[in-house]
Amino acid sequence: MNRRAFLRTVACSAAGVALASGTRAEPLNDSATTPPKPSSAAIWQKHGIVIEATEPWEGSSVQNFTCPAEPLKDGSWRIWYSASESPDAFSVGYAEGVPGKPMKKVRAACSSGEPSVAPLSIGNLPEKWRPVQVVHIRLKNGKHRVYFWAHGPRILRYLVAESEDGCRYRITDPLRPILYHPSDRAAWGVASPDGLLVHPSQSIECPADEPLASSRLISNDASNIYQLADGTFELYSVGLVRVPKDDPAFVSQDNAPGLLRVIDRFTSPDGLHFETRSRIIQRDQQDPADQQFYYLSVTPTAKGRVGMLGHYRCQAQTMDLEWCFSADGVRWQRPLREPWIARGGPPAPDCYGIYAGSQLVQHDGLWHLFYTGVNSAHNGKHSYGRPRQVVMYATAESIWA
Repeated sequence: MNRRAFLRTVACSAAGVALASGTRAEPLNDSATTPPKPSSAAIWQKHGIVIEATEPWEGSSVQNFTCPAEPLKDGSWRIWYSASESPDAFSVGYAEGVPGKPMKKVRAACSSGEPSVAPLSIGNLPEKWRPVQVVHIRLKNGKHRVYFWAHGPRILRYLVAESEDGCRYRITDPLRPILYHPSDRAAWGVASPDGLLVHPSQSIECPADEPLASSRLISNDASNIYQLADGTFELYSVGLVRVPKDDPAFVSQDNAPGLLRVIDRFTSPDGLHFETRSRIIQRDQQDPADQQFYYLSVTPTAKGRVGMLGHYRCQAQTMDLEWCFSADGVRWQRPLREPWIARGGPPAPDCYGIYAGSQLVQHDGLWHLFYTGVNSAHNGKHSYGRPRQVVMYATAESIWA
């Protein structure tokens, strides 16, 4: 999934914003109430690949990781996705059609000026910045937004663009993003809340009018953002915590050895400024030493929030989808601690990893899951056949036992 192998130099210090920095913390996922029981893994019916790379601009891999799927008419869908072969070729767009049949693909036309007249365009994106992991939200005021990670020279940041018509989007301010990756130029010399400091000195490449990153906003990628019923926003992203070499959680074969991935929750009144951050899921005494958490996708239901948790086992280099539950988005319960949908057996396209889209969709009497299937180890050192990522599809009659 194009993770950054250069996250090597880290430092750990005390931090605020309600974050825990220990590697063996008390469980954050127990509650006084018993969660509803999920359906078994056997309930899912897989329908295979629905989007794979076929266009020159897509390279060899596509993914819908963190991206939404929106039902249309007559069994059709709009599935947002990214071209994901390499950072210098990242691109975003959507595919429309009936899953299992040929789909029309629309690539975002990106420009540094105003958004162009096109079915989908993004303006005010600096040259050589490439978008990936796009999230589309139809706002309660009728406007549209897309959020995405932008990759460029010394750039790794989470941006937002807004649109009146759902076609032409303009980035509000590329120099003041929603989140910063630790390797973004504006995060140089600024420690994350957990003390992570990739570059100890400030970057000389920051423009004079670009502020340094706020420590509170430094995060890894893999982010999911939602507008809630009351109009406010919540965002789930990944914190990075240092572990020493003598800690059982230290896995030398990982692409970021010495770093432990955990899940943080951010909140905002407007989806533009995120002032609060809290640690919600991390490894506890019931988890194996190499357990990490790669993402959290959240689906609102009448019973509460259903989470699809990126269950990453570092030793095996595999990614599974674990079911979890929360009544409020803050306290999460993990009663299963095992895959909720089975990966395929080698050499299936999803034999090494399942990466969920933005959320489950209940539509036409079924629950629909669009996900990214990966046939290669997370560190890229082994694959079954040519390494690639594809968008796959599964349905279930119910997500409850």
